[in-house]
Amino acid sequence: MDEMLRYTLMRLGIFVGCLVVVWGLVYSGLAPRGLGDSNGLWIVLLALVVSAPISFVVLRKERDRASERIVRRMDRAKANLEANRNQEDDADDAARAQGRTQAQAQGQAS
Repeated sequence: MDEMLRYTLMRLGIFVGCLVVVWGLVYSGLAPRGLGDSNGLWIVLLALVVSAPISFVVLRKERDRASERIVRRMDRAKANLEANRNQEDDADDAARAQGRTQAQAQGQAS
């Protein structure tokens, strides 16, 4: 499984777990309810606030592994781009050299 997908799914799992816990705390009266009709939004925001630092600490290795893979992909893409650029430069140089050779041959023939 791709590291980014794995990291994303793990982060989503932590958020859902926090959402369930916060929902339980709010409805049991251990955590404050939102104002008026904002209770659902309050629960989601509170779950986000709680899950963010947990994800930051718990998923550090997964995040590092995913970022290493991204760096490797970027390095490979840069190398491929540079190789293509060099190939184009070589083709351009060869075409210019051929043009000079033809021009010289035409100049000698005149």
